[in-house]
Amino acid sequence: MAPCSGKRNRKRNCRPRVLRLALVFPLAFLTIAFILVRPGSLVFASATATTTGSAKASPGPTAVVPESILVPPPAPPTSVEAFDSPSDQGGMMTIHWTKSVDDIPITGRVRGYVIARSEAPDGKFEPVSTVALQIEEYLDTSVQDQVPYYYKVAAIGDGEVLSFSGVVGPAVSKQQWFSTRKANLLVISLIIAVAILLYVYQAKAGKKLYIRRIAGIEAVEEAVGRATEMGKPILFIPGIQDMDNVQTVAGLSILASVGKLAAQYETKLDVPVSRSLVMSTARETLKQAYLSVGRPDLYNDDSVYYITDEQFGYVAAVDGIMVREKPAACFYMGAFFAESLILAETGNSIGAIQIAGTAMPTQLPFFVAACDYTLIGEELFAASAYLSKDERMIGSLKGQDVGKGIAMFFIILGTLVATVGALTENGTVVGISDWLKNLFSLNF
Repeated sequence: MAPCSGKRNRKRNCRPRVLRLALVFPLAFLTIAFILVRPGSLVFASATATTTGSAKASPGPTAVVPESILVPPPAPPTSVEAFDSPSDQGGMMTIHWTKSVDDIPITGRVRGYVIARSEAPDGKFEPVSTVALQIEEYLDTSVQDQVPYYYKVAAIGDGEVLSFSGVVGPAVSKQQWFSTRKANLLVISLIIAVAILLYVYQAKAGKKLYIRRIAGIEAVEEAVGRATEMGKPILFIPGIQDMDNVQTVAGLSILASVGKLAAQYETKLDVPVSRSLVMSTARETLKQAYLSVGRPDLYNDDSVYYITDEQFGYVAAVDGIMVREKPAACFYMGAFFAESLILAETGNSIGAIQIAGTAMPTQLPFFVAACDYTLIGEELFAASAYLSKDERMIGSLKGQDVGKGIAMFFIILGTLVATVGALTENGTVVGISDWLKNLFSLNF
């Protein structure tokens, strides 16, 4: 197309363009004016389109169904029982039920159980606890005695849907005066008590009861005699514990026997102690020992003296006494701790004959290594009974031996039965093995 320049071309070529412009501009003006006059037309169109789209996606009000209605509830537990827990101290209720038929691991619809409790059958039931599936019993320890309670149990399904059982009760908790679960301990205790009383009666009647001879006991007279021959004192240490320790009591019983020999041989006896009550008891014990052999004139309260309660302060003082006075015989009878080896090594360095006895397993190796004789564990208590010749102590010792013999018999029998049951898988043998285990269970 030729440009619209020049007078000739202006008349021939530019006339159609002017006509097109004249048509376009009015149409554009009318369109803009239409939009300005109806400004919400575009928004309305967009909103209409959005509403239409969502209406197609939504199922409508009648299609919204709660999930709880879609998930069927599991079957409730049955045979619910609530009763006072037997053989207890009160404050405990047992709730037992038969699990739901839908209680199947992994594939079942039960996720657990809720135990609810109320004090009135038509009152508000509060949840007490939740237990896992496959469980059919719960012990409610949050109850009060003499208060009636009502219970019901619900199976928990998917979506926390609960399916309650019926209400059971009332059940009242109370304390029992006898626990049948511990009847086995009562029987064992009665057997040992009867044996002790029987042996005490025989000892008081003058029957000589056999007690195995222990080298450490036989060496007591030898040690006292050695000190007498050498003209040196005897050192006796009744442990470092107080009178509430049974080893201290056993040690003082042996002290009485040593005191009698020292009084008969007129040998000096030194008893440094670390507890004031032990000092008072040891003085009375020695006074009676000297009196029993007819030599109260030889007794002196200063032979038993208190040093300190502090462990290593006491040990340092006793070691100094050993080094200065060099006793010919040293006795260590009672409860000892870290000071055992220090005392025994000091006594060994001065050449004294040493006899030790303790029921402290951790200290026994040191006494065994450093002393001439050692009473191991229960030999300490046997020695106190043997040396004192007291009928009650000897009868108690023999009665305890009966209990130990019964225990050893059942240990051997139970081991054999359990071994045979494991090898043969015989139901009768396995039942006997379980009965033996329950017979000696503590049930605390």
